[in-house]
Amino acid sequence: MSMLHTVNKSPFERNTLESCISLAVPGSAILLIEDGVIGAMANTKHSEMVKAAMANVKIYVLGPDLKARGLNEGNVVDGISVVGYGEFVDLTTEHSAVQSWL
Repeated sequence: MSMLHTVNKSPFERNTLESCISLAVPGSAILLIEDGVIGAMANTKHSEMVKAAMANVKIYVLGPDLKARGLNEGNVVDGISVVGYGEFVDLTTEHSAVQSWL
């Protein structure tokens, strides 16, 4: 079954998102949480990497964490799904394992 990867660090702070994308197998999902939500923003030096990854994995971003950082959902890369806490729980149950990237 597929794996859910959670990334909680900004791609401007660490290379966690890049490492996650490079190792995530097709059919997996990536959920950007905490400062990791910055990786979901369009028009950054990381947005092309994120767009390319969406050919193989589904990417989600936690809406409340966007709001907590003053980020607008309208500036999220097209194709990334904004989810709430309920959907976060659903994602953990829909996947066979969860890998936290710290």
